[in-house]
Amino acid sequence: MNKQLPFVALAALLAGCNNLPSVGPDYSEPEFTDVAAALPDAGQPPEMAQDERVVISSDSMHQWWMQFDDPVLVGLLESAVAHNLDYRTAQKRLEEANWVLLGTYSEFLPKVGASGGYTDAYNRRRNTSMTGTGLKKRHSKVADLGLGLDWEIDIFGGSRRATEAALALAESAEWDLSQAWLVLTTQIGEQYVTLRTCQERIQVAEANLKLQSETYDILKSRLDSGIGDELAVNQCAYVVEQTRARIPQLMAQEEALKNALEILAGEMPGVLHDDLKPLETSRDWLLAPQKLDGLPIDLIRARPDVKSAERKLAAQCARIGVAKAAWYPKLFITGTLGYQSTSPSRLLTHGALMSSFGPSASWSIFSAGAIYANVKAEEVRTEQVALAYELAIAQAYGEVRNAYSAYSQEYHRYRALADAVKAAQDAVTISQDLYKNGLRDFNNVIDAQRSALSLEEELVISRGEITLELIQLYKSLGGGLASEREK
Repeated sequence: MNKQLPFVALAALLAGCNNLPSVGPDYSEPEFTDVAAALPDAGQPPEMAQDERVVISSDSMHQWWMQFDDPVLVGLLESAVAHNLDYRTAQKRLEEANWVLLGTYSEFLPKVGASGGYTDAYNRRRNTSMTGTGLKKRHSKVADLGLGLDWEIDIFGGSRRATEAALALAESAEWDLSQAWLVLTTQIGEQYVTLRTCQERIQVAEANLKLQSETYDILKSRLDSGIGDELAVNQCAYVVEQTRARIPQLMAQEEALKNALEILAGEMPGVLHDDLKPLETSRDWLLAPQKLDGLPIDLIRARPDVKSAERKLAAQCARIGVAKAAWYPKLFITGTLGYQSTSPSRLLTHGALMSSFGPSASWSIFSAGAIYANVKAEEVRTEQVALAYELAIAQAYGEVRNAYSAYSQEYHRYRALADAVKAAQDAVTISQDLYKNGLRDFNNVIDAQRSALSLEEELVISRGEITLELIQLYKSLGGGLASEREK
Protein backbone atom coordinates (compact mmCIF):
# COMPACT_ATOMS: atom_id res chain seq x y z
CA MET A 1 0.00 0.00 0.00
CA ASN A 2 2.88 2.35 0.78
CA LYS A 3 4.17 1.87 -2.74
CA GLN A 4 1.03 3.58 -4.04
CA LEU A 5 1.56 6.79 -2.07
CA PRO A 6 3.88 8.46 -4.63
CA PHE A 7 1.32 7.93 -7.35
CA VAL A 8 -1.48 9.33 -5.17
CA ALA A 9 0.64 12.40 -4.47
CA LEU A 10 1.36 12.74 -8.19
CA ALA A 11 -2.35 12.59 -8.97
CA ALA A 12 -3.14 15.31 -6.44
CA LEU A 13 -0.35 17.45 -7.87
CA LEU A 14 -1.58 17.05 -11.43
CA ALA A 15 -5.18 17.71 -10.42
CA GLY A 16 -4.04 21.08 -9.16
CA CYS A 17 -2.87 21.90 -12.67
CA ASN A 18 -6.45 22.89 -13.44
CA ASN A 19 -5.54 26.26 -11.96
CA LEU A 20 -2.80 26.82 -14.54
CA PRO A 21 -3.29 29.24 -17.48
CA SER A 22 -5.02 27.71 -20.50
CA VAL A 23 -3.66 27.75 -24.03
CA GLY A 24 -5.39 30.00 -26.52
CA PRO A 25 -6.50 33.64 -26.24
CA ASP A 26 -8.27 34.94 -23.16
CA TYR A 27 -11.56 36.57 -24.12
CA SER A 28 -12.23 40.25 -23.59
CA GLU A 29 -15.41 41.99 -24.75
CA PRO A 30 -14.80 44.27 -27.76
CA GLU A 31 -14.73 47.99 -27.10
CA PHE A 32 -17.11 50.38 -28.84
CA THR A 33 -17.29 54.16 -28.59
CA ASP A 34 -20.54 56.08 -28.20
CA VAL A 35 -22.12 57.34 -31.40
CA ALA A 36 -22.00 61.14 -31.57
CA ALA A 37 -24.89 61.51 -34.06
CA ALA A 38 -28.01 63.22 -32.70
CA LEU A 39 -31.25 61.26 -32.40
CA PRO A 40 -34.06 61.93 -34.93
CA ASP A 41 -36.25 63.71 -32.37
CA ALA A 42 -39.28 65.50 -33.89
CA GLY A 43 -39.58 67.72 -30.84
CA GLN A 44 -42.39 68.37 -28.40
CA PRO A 45 -46.03 68.26 -29.53
CA PRO A 46 -47.14 71.70 -30.75
CA GLU A 47 -49.76 72.24 -28.01
CA MET A 48 -47.09 72.11 -25.28
CA ALA A 49 -45.83 75.50 -24.14
CA GLN A 50 -42.72 73.75 -22.85
CA ASP A 51 -41.32 70.27 -23.26
CA GLU A 52 -43.30 68.11 -20.83
CA ARG A 53 -42.38 64.77 -22.35
CA VAL A 54 -41.44 61.95 -20.00
CA VAL A 55 -37.93 60.52 -20.33
CA ILE A 56 -38.01 56.80 -21.14
CA SER A 57 -36.44 54.72 -18.37
CA SER A 58 -35.85 51.03 -17.74
CA ASP A 59 -38.71 51.00 -15.24
CA SER A 60 -41.17 52.40 -17.78
CA MET A 61 -40.06 49.88 -20.41
CA HIS A 62 -40.19 46.77 -18.23
CA GLN A 63 -43.76 45.45 -18.13
CA TRP A 64 -44.89 48.45 -20.18
CA TRP A 65 -48.36 46.91 -20.55
CA MET A 66 -49.16 47.76 -16.93
CA GLN A 67 -49.33 51.43 -17.96
CA PHE A 68 -52.58 50.73 -19.85
CA ASP A 69 -54.43 49.22 -16.87
CA ASP A 70 -56.06 46.64 -19.15
CA PRO A 71 -56.80 43.26 -17.49
CA VAL A 72 -57.49 41.57 -20.84
CA LEU A 73 -54.03 42.50 -22.14
CA VAL A 74 -52.38 41.36 -18.90
CA GLY A 75 -54.25 38.06 -19.07
CA LEU A 76 -53.13 37.46 -22.65
CA LEU A 77 -49.50 38.04 -21.70
CA GLU A 78 -49.68 35.74 -18.69
CA SER A 79 -51.23 33.01 -20.83
CA ALA A 80 -48.61 33.50 -23.55
CA VAL A 81 -45.67 33.19 -21.15
CA ALA A 82 -47.16 29.95 -19.80
CA HIS A 83 -48.33 28.34 -23.03
CA ASN A 84 -46.78 29.95 -26.12
CA LEU A 85 -44.99 27.25 -28.10
CA ASP A 86 -42.14 29.42 -29.39
CA TYR A 87 -41.40 30.63 -25.87
CA ARG A 88 -41.48 27.09 -24.49
CA THR A 89 -39.07 26.05 -27.25
CA ALA A 90 -36.66 28.79 -26.14
CA GLN A 91 -36.95 27.46 -22.58
CA LYS A 92 -36.03 23.98 -23.80
CA ARG A 93 -33.01 25.37 -25.65
CA LEU A 94 -31.78 26.92 -22.40
CA GLU A 95 -32.36 23.62 -20.60
CA GLU A 96 -30.41 21.81 -23.31
CA ALA A 97 -27.50 24.27 -23.06
CA ASN A 98 -27.34 23.82 -19.28
CA TRP A 99 -27.17 20.04 -19.63
CA VAL A 100 -24.39 20.38 -22.20
CA LEU A 101 -22.52 22.65 -19.77
CA LEU A 102 -22.96 20.13 -16.97
CA GLY A 103 -21.56 17.42 -19.22
CA THR A 104 -18.34 19.36 -19.83
CA TYR A 105 -17.52 19.36 -16.13
CA SER A 106 -17.23 15.58 -16.24
CA GLU A 107 -13.98 15.99 -18.19
CA PHE A 108 -12.26 17.07 -14.95
CA LEU A 109 -13.23 13.90 -13.07
CA PRO A 110 -11.89 10.34 -13.29
CA LYS A 111 -13.66 7.87 -15.53
CA VAL A 112 -14.25 4.47 -13.93
CA GLY A 113 -15.42 1.44 -15.86
CA ALA A 114 -16.02 -2.21 -15.09
CA SER A 115 -14.84 -5.10 -17.25
CA GLY A 116 -14.75 -8.86 -17.07
CA GLY A 117 -14.08 -11.78 -19.34
CA TYR A 118 -13.21 -15.41 -19.75
CA THR A 119 -11.19 -17.03 -22.54
CA ASP A 120 -10.55 -20.68 -23.21
CA ALA A 121 -7.84 -21.08 -25.87
CA TYR A 122 -6.88 -24.42 -27.40
CA ASN A 123 -4.42 -24.96 -30.27
CA ARG A 124 -1.92 -27.44 -31.65
CA ARG A 125 1.68 -26.56 -32.38
CA ARG A 126 4.40 -28.82 -33.91
CA ASN A 127 7.00 -30.00 -31.39
CA THR A 128 10.45 -28.93 -32.65
CA SER A 129 12.59 -30.32 -29.78
CA MET A 130 15.37 -32.82 -30.50
CA THR A 131 13.58 -35.65 -28.74
CA GLY A 132 9.99 -34.73 -29.42
CA THR A 133 7.98 -35.69 -32.43
CA GLY A 134 4.53 -34.94 -33.71
CA LEU A 135 2.18 -32.22 -32.47
CA LYS A 136 2.11 -30.59 -29.03
CA LYS A 137 -1.22 -29.54 -27.54
CA ARG A 138 -1.58 -26.22 -25.72
CA HIS A 139 -4.65 -25.37 -23.63
CA SER A 140 -4.96 -22.07 -21.72
CA LYS A 141 -7.73 -20.50 -19.64
CA VAL A 142 -7.90 -16.91 -18.35
CA ALA A 143 -10.65 -15.26 -16.29
CA ASP A 144 -10.59 -11.62 -15.19
CA LEU A 145 -12.90 -9.20 -13.40
CA GLY A 146 -12.15 -5.67 -12.26
CA LEU A 147 -12.46 -1.89 -12.37
CA GLY A 148 -10.49 0.50 -14.59
CA LEU A 149 -9.60 4.14 -13.90
CA ASP A 150 -8.81 6.73 -16.58
CA TRP A 151 -8.23 10.36 -15.55
CA GLU A 152 -6.98 13.02 -17.94
CA ILE A 153 -5.11 15.84 -16.19
CA ASP A 154 -5.99 19.08 -17.95
CA ILE A 155 -2.56 20.71 -17.76
CA PHE A 156 -2.84 22.81 -20.91
CA GLY A 157 -6.48 23.78 -20.52
CA GLY A 158 -8.24 22.11 -23.44
CA SER A 159 -11.05 20.89 -21.21
CA ARG A 160 -11.18 24.21 -19.38
CA ARG A 161 -11.61 26.05 -22.66
CA ALA A 162 -14.37 23.62 -23.67
CA THR A 163 -16.17 24.37 -20.42
CA GLU A 164 -15.66 28.08 -21.04
CA ALA A 165 -17.34 27.73 -24.42
CA ALA A 166 -20.24 25.72 -23.00
CA LEU A 167 -20.77 28.25 -20.20
CA ALA A 168 -20.84 31.14 -22.68
CA LEU A 169 -23.34 29.27 -24.87
CA ALA A 170 -25.54 28.58 -21.85
CA GLU A 171 -25.48 32.29 -21.05
CA SER A 172 -26.28 33.02 -24.70
CA ALA A 173 -29.28 30.67 -24.50
CA GLU A 174 -30.44 32.50 -21.38
CA TRP A 175 -30.32 35.81 -23.24
CA ASP A 176 -32.10 34.15 -26.18
CA LEU A 177 -34.89 33.25 -23.75
CA SER A 178 -35.06 36.89 -22.66
CA GLN A 179 -35.22 37.93 -26.31
CA ALA A 180 -38.02 35.42 -26.94
CA TRP A 181 -39.91 36.93 -23.99
CA LEU A 182 -39.35 40.43 -25.39
CA VAL A 183 -40.52 39.44 -28.88
CA LEU A 184 -43.55 37.59 -27.51
CA THR A 185 -44.75 40.47 -25.32
CA THR A 186 -44.19 42.89 -28.19
CA GLN A 187 -46.22 40.74 -30.57
CA ILE A 188 -49.05 40.38 -28.07
CA GLY A 189 -49.08 44.13 -27.46
CA GLU A 190 -49.01 45.02 -31.14
CA GLN A 191 -51.73 42.55 -32.09
CA TYR A 192 -53.91 43.66 -29.18
CA VAL A 193 -53.61 47.37 -29.97
CA THR A 194 -54.22 46.64 -33.66
CA LEU A 195 -57.33 44.65 -32.73
CA ARG A 196 -58.71 47.46 -30.57
CA THR A 197 -57.90 49.95 -33.33
CA CYS A 198 -59.74 47.79 -35.86
CA GLN A 199 -62.76 47.61 -33.58
CA GLU A 200 -62.74 51.40 -33.21
CA ARG A 201 -62.59 51.73 -37.01
CA ILE A 202 -65.68 49.53 -37.21
CA GLN A 203 -67.42 51.75 -34.69
CA VAL A 204 -66.48 54.87 -36.70
CA ALA A 205 -67.79 53.30 -39.91
CA GLU A 206 -71.03 52.23 -38.20
CA ALA A 207 -71.54 55.70 -36.71
CA ASN A 208 -71.04 57.31 -40.12
CA LEU A 209 -73.30 54.73 -41.72
CA LYS A 210 -76.03 55.65 -39.26
CA LEU A 211 -75.71 59.39 -40.01
CA GLN A 212 -75.57 58.82 -43.77
CA SER A 213 -78.61 56.51 -43.60
CA GLU A 214 -80.55 59.17 -41.73
CA THR A 215 -79.65 61.70 -44.45
CA TYR A 216 -80.76 59.20 -47.10
CA ASP A 217 -84.09 58.62 -45.33
CA ILE A 218 -84.75 62.35 -45.25
CA LEU A 219 -83.91 62.82 -48.93
CA LYS A 220 -85.97 59.77 -49.94
CA SER A 221 -88.94 61.00 -47.93
CA ARG A 222 -88.77 64.38 -49.63
CA LEU A 223 -88.52 62.71 -53.04
CA ASP A 224 -91.54 60.56 -52.27
CA SER A 225 -93.41 63.76 -51.33
CA GLY A 226 -92.59 65.27 -54.74
CA ILE A 227 -90.25 67.98 -53.47
CA GLY A 228 -86.95 66.10 -53.47
CA ASP A 229 -84.02 65.67 -55.81
CA GLU A 230 -83.74 62.21 -57.37
CA LEU A 231 -80.05 62.74 -58.22
CA ALA A 232 -79.28 63.64 -54.62
CA VAL A 233 -81.10 60.52 -53.42
CA ASN A 234 -79.07 58.28 -55.71
CA GLN A 235 -75.84 60.02 -54.78
CA CYS A 236 -76.61 59.59 -51.11
CA ALA A 237 -77.52 55.93 -51.69
CA TYR A 238 -74.14 54.98 -53.14
CA VAL A 239 -72.33 56.84 -50.34
CA VAL A 240 -74.33 54.81 -47.81
CA GLU A 241 -73.55 51.52 -49.56
CA GLN A 242 -69.90 52.48 -49.99
CA THR A 243 -69.62 53.00 -46.22
CA ARG A 244 -71.52 49.78 -45.57
CA ALA A 245 -69.08 47.91 -47.83
CA ARG A 246 -66.13 48.94 -45.63
CA ILE A 247 -67.49 47.16 -42.57
CA PRO A 248 -67.24 43.48 -43.74
CA GLN A 249 -63.54 43.93 -44.57
CA LEU A 250 -62.86 45.37 -41.13
CA MET A 251 -64.80 42.59 -39.44
CA ALA A 252 -62.77 39.97 -41.32
CA GLN A 253 -59.61 41.71 -40.14
CA GLU A 254 -60.98 41.72 -36.59
CA GLU A 255 -61.53 37.95 -36.72
CA ALA A 256 -57.99 37.35 -38.05
CA LEU A 257 -56.48 39.49 -35.29
CA LYS A 258 -58.44 37.63 -32.60
CA ASN A 259 -57.25 34.27 -33.93
CA ALA A 260 -53.64 35.46 -34.12
CA LEU A 261 -53.79 36.70 -30.50
CA GLU A 262 -55.19 33.40 -29.28
CA ILE A 263 -52.43 31.45 -31.01
CA LEU A 264 -49.80 33.74 -29.46
CA ALA A 265 -51.43 33.19 -26.07
CA GLY A 266 -51.12 29.43 -26.56
CA GLU A 267 -54.86 28.85 -26.99
CA MET A 268 -56.89 27.41 -29.82
CA PRO A 269 -58.53 30.07 -32.05
CA GLY A 270 -62.02 30.97 -30.83
CA VAL A 271 -61.45 30.16 -27.15
CA LEU A 272 -60.85 33.78 -26.05
CA HIS A 273 -63.26 35.53 -28.41
CA ASP A 274 -65.55 36.61 -25.56
CA ASP A 275 -62.61 38.32 -23.82
CA LEU A 276 -61.63 40.04 -27.07
CA LYS A 277 -65.04 41.44 -27.96
CA PRO A 278 -65.25 45.22 -28.55
CA LEU A 279 -64.98 47.41 -25.48
CA GLU A 280 -68.26 48.85 -24.23
CA THR A 281 -66.72 52.29 -23.87
CA SER A 282 -64.11 53.70 -26.21
CA ARG A 283 -60.72 54.26 -24.64
CA ASP A 284 -57.71 56.31 -25.61
CA TRP A 285 -54.49 54.33 -25.92
CA LEU A 286 -52.34 57.43 -25.84
CA LEU A 287 -49.85 57.60 -23.01
CA ALA A 288 -48.01 60.75 -22.00
CA PRO A 289 -45.55 61.77 -24.75
CA GLN A 290 -42.13 60.24 -24.15
CA LYS A 291 -38.60 60.96 -25.30
CA LEU A 292 -35.08 59.57 -25.16
CA ASP A 293 -32.39 61.32 -23.18
CA GLY A 294 -29.51 60.17 -25.36
CA LEU A 295 -28.59 56.69 -26.59
CA PRO A 296 -25.45 55.40 -24.83
CA ILE A 297 -23.61 52.40 -26.24
CA ASP A 298 -24.12 50.50 -22.98
CA LEU A 299 -27.89 50.61 -23.48
CA ILE A 300 -27.54 49.01 -26.90
CA ARG A 301 -25.06 46.40 -25.67
CA ALA A 302 -27.53 45.44 -22.94
CA ARG A 303 -30.20 44.34 -25.45
CA PRO A 304 -30.90 40.60 -25.09
CA ASP A 305 -30.11 39.79 -28.73
CA VAL A 306 -26.86 41.78 -28.59
CA LYS A 307 -25.88 40.13 -25.30
CA SER A 308 -26.56 36.75 -26.86
CA ALA A 309 -24.33 37.60 -29.83
CA GLU A 310 -21.55 38.72 -27.44
CA ARG A 311 -21.75 35.44 -25.49
CA LYS A 312 -21.53 33.48 -28.76
CA LEU A 313 -18.35 35.42 -29.52
CA ALA A 314 -16.92 34.46 -26.10
CA ALA A 315 -17.75 30.80 -26.78
CA GLN A 316 -16.09 30.85 -30.18
CA CYS A 317 -12.98 32.49 -28.74
CA ALA A 318 -12.70 29.64 -26.21
CA ARG A 319 -12.85 27.08 -29.03
CA ILE A 320 -9.52 28.39 -30.29
CA GLY A 321 -7.98 27.19 -27.03
CA VAL A 322 -9.66 23.81 -27.42
CA ALA A 323 -8.11 23.46 -30.88
CA LYS A 324 -4.65 24.62 -29.74
CA ALA A 325 -4.63 22.12 -26.86
CA ALA A 326 -4.28 19.34 -29.44
CA TRP A 327 -0.68 20.51 -30.03
CA TYR A 328 0.34 19.61 -26.48
CA PRO A 329 0.81 16.29 -24.66
CA LYS A 330 -2.10 14.70 -22.86
CA LEU A 331 -1.36 13.32 -19.40
CA PHE A 332 -3.41 10.61 -17.73
CA ILE A 333 -3.63 8.78 -14.44
CA THR A 334 -4.68 5.20 -15.13
CA GLY A 335 -5.24 2.27 -12.85
CA THR A 336 -6.93 -1.08 -12.50
CA LEU A 337 -8.15 -3.09 -9.54
CA GLY A 338 -9.56 -6.58 -9.87
CA TYR A 339 -8.97 -10.28 -10.14
CA GLN A 340 -7.26 -12.43 -12.75
CA SER A 341 -6.79 -16.19 -12.69
CA THR A 342 -6.23 -19.14 -14.99
CA SER A 343 -8.92 -20.98 -13.12
CA PRO A 344 -12.43 -19.56 -12.91
CA SER A 345 -12.99 -21.31 -9.60
CA ARG A 346 -10.11 -19.37 -8.02
CA LEU A 347 -11.00 -15.98 -9.57
CA LEU A 348 -12.28 -14.31 -6.40
CA THR A 349 -9.53 -15.58 -4.11
CA HIS A 350 -6.88 -13.44 -2.46
CA GLY A 351 -4.17 -14.84 -4.68
CA ALA A 352 -5.96 -13.67 -7.83
CA LEU A 353 -6.12 -10.02 -6.66
CA MET A 354 -4.24 -7.60 -8.91
CA SER A 355 -3.86 -3.81 -9.14
CA SER A 356 -1.95 -1.21 -11.10
CA PHE A 357 -1.74 2.57 -10.84
CA GLY A 358 0.39 5.17 -12.55
CA PRO A 359 0.73 8.04 -15.02
CA SER A 360 0.72 7.82 -18.81
CA ALA A 361 1.02 10.29 -21.64
CA SER A 362 0.15 10.66 -25.31
CA TRP A 363 1.32 13.26 -27.80
CA SER A 364 0.34 13.78 -31.41
CA ILE A 365 3.79 14.57 -32.84
CA PHE A 366 2.87 14.63 -36.52
CA SER A 367 -0.63 15.26 -37.87
CA ALA A 368 0.19 16.47 -41.40
CA GLY A 369 -1.04 19.98 -40.59
CA ALA A 370 -4.52 18.92 -39.43
CA ILE A 371 -4.20 20.56 -36.01
CA TYR A 372 -2.83 23.77 -37.50
CA ALA A 373 -5.66 23.90 -40.04
CA ASN A 374 -8.25 23.35 -37.29
CA VAL A 375 -6.75 26.17 -35.19
CA LYS A 376 -6.81 28.56 -38.14
CA ALA A 377 -10.39 27.55 -38.95
CA GLU A 378 -11.47 28.35 -35.37
CA GLU A 379 -9.69 31.72 -35.56
CA VAL A 380 -11.51 32.59 -38.79
CA ARG A 381 -14.82 31.50 -37.26
CA THR A 382 -14.10 33.81 -34.34
CA GLU A 383 -13.55 36.70 -36.74
CA GLN A 384 -16.89 35.91 -38.38
CA VAL A 385 -18.73 35.88 -35.05
CA ALA A 386 -17.00 39.15 -34.07
CA LEU A 387 -18.27 40.74 -37.28
CA ALA A 388 -21.77 39.39 -36.55
CA TYR A 389 -21.60 40.98 -33.09
CA GLU A 390 -20.53 44.31 -34.57
CA LEU A 391 -23.37 44.08 -37.10
CA ALA A 392 -25.86 43.32 -34.30
CA ILE A 393 -24.87 46.54 -32.54
CA ALA A 394 -25.16 48.59 -35.75
CA GLN A 395 -28.58 47.10 -36.51
CA ALA A 396 -29.72 47.76 -32.95
CA TYR A 397 -28.77 51.42 -33.32
CA GLY A 398 -30.72 51.58 -36.57
CA GLU A 399 -33.80 49.97 -35.00
CA VAL A 400 -33.81 52.47 -32.13
CA ARG A 401 -33.43 55.45 -34.46
CA ASN A 402 -36.16 54.16 -36.79
CA ALA A 403 -38.57 53.47 -33.92
CA TYR A 404 -37.91 56.80 -32.22
CA SER A 405 -38.36 58.72 -35.44
CA ALA A 406 -41.60 56.90 -36.26
CA TYR A 407 -42.96 57.44 -32.75
CA SER A 408 -42.13 61.14 -32.44
CA GLN A 409 -43.24 61.97 -36.00
CA GLU A 410 -46.51 60.06 -35.62
CA TYR A 411 -47.40 62.29 -32.69
CA HIS A 412 -47.21 65.34 -34.98
CA ARG A 413 -49.23 63.53 -37.64
CA TYR A 414 -51.89 62.68 -35.05
CA ARG A 415 -52.24 66.33 -33.97
CA ALA A 416 -52.61 67.44 -37.58
CA LEU A 417 -55.25 64.76 -38.21
CA ALA A 418 -57.18 65.82 -35.11
CA ASP A 419 -57.42 69.36 -36.48
CA ALA A 420 -58.39 67.99 -39.91
CA VAL A 421 -61.21 65.87 -38.42
CA LYS A 422 -62.68 68.88 -36.63
CA ALA A 423 -62.57 70.92 -39.84
CA ALA A 424 -64.15 68.04 -41.82
CA GLN A 425 -67.00 67.65 -39.32
CA ASP A 426 -67.68 71.39 -39.55
CA ALA A 427 -67.62 71.11 -43.35
CA VAL A 428 -70.28 68.37 -43.25
CA THR A 429 -72.59 70.56 -41.14
CA ILE A 430 -72.06 73.61 -43.35
CA SER A 431 -72.54 71.71 -46.63
CA GLN A 432 -75.78 70.17 -45.35
CA ASP A 433 -77.12 73.60 -44.36
CA LEU A 434 -76.17 75.07 -47.75
CA TYR A 435 -77.88 72.16 -49.55
CA LYS A 436 -81.05 72.54 -47.50
CA ASN A 437 -81.14 76.25 -48.37
CA GLY A 438 -80.60 75.50 -52.06
CA LEU A 439 -77.25 77.27 -52.20
CA ARG A 440 -75.16 74.20 -53.05
CA ASP A 441 -75.83 70.87 -54.71
CA PHE A 442 -75.55 67.54 -52.93
CA ASN A 443 -72.06 66.83 -54.30
CA ASN A 444 -70.65 69.14 -51.62
CA VAL A 445 -72.39 67.09 -48.92
CA ILE A 446 -71.04 63.85 -50.38
CA ASP A 447 -67.48 65.16 -50.57
CA ALA A 448 -67.65 66.47 -47.02
CA GLN A 449 -69.02 63.19 -45.64
CA ARG A 450 -66.39 61.13 -47.47
CA SER A 451 -63.60 63.33 -46.21
CA ALA A 452 -64.93 63.22 -42.66
CA LEU A 453 -65.17 59.42 -42.66
CA SER A 454 -61.70 59.02 -44.14
CA LEU A 455 -60.11 61.47 -41.72
CA GLU A 456 -61.88 60.03 -38.66
CA GLU A 457 -60.63 56.59 -39.62
CA GLU A 458 -57.10 57.94 -40.16
CA LEU A 459 -57.22 59.57 -36.74
CA VAL A 460 -58.17 56.28 -35.07
CA ILE A 461 -55.39 54.49 -36.94
CA SER A 462 -52.87 57.17 -36.02
CA ARG A 463 -53.84 57.00 -32.35
CA GLY A 464 -53.19 53.26 -32.38
CA GLU A 465 -50.03 53.71 -34.44
CA ILE A 466 -48.50 55.96 -31.78
CA THR A 467 -48.86 53.17 -29.23
CA LEU A 468 -47.53 50.58 -31.69
CA GLU A 469 -44.47 52.72 -32.38
CA LEU A 470 -43.92 53.23 -28.64
CA ILE A 471 -44.02 49.46 -28.07
CA GLN A 472 -41.52 49.01 -30.90
CA LEU A 473 -39.31 51.67 -29.30
CA TYR A 474 -39.40 49.82 -25.98
CA LYS A 475 -38.46 46.60 -27.79
CA SER A 476 -35.59 48.24 -29.70
CA LEU A 477 -34.20 49.49 -26.38
CA GLY A 478 -34.22 45.98 -24.92
CA GLY A 479 -37.39 46.32 -22.87
CA GLY A 480 -35.42 47.13 -19.71
CA LEU A 481 -34.54 43.45 -19.33
CA ALA A 482 -30.83 43.91 -18.65
CA SER A 483 -31.36 46.31 -15.76
CA GLU A 484 -34.15 44.10 -14.41
CA ARG A 485 -31.79 41.09 -14.31
CA GLU A 486 -29.20 43.11 -12.43
CA LYS A 487 -31.62 43.86 -9.57
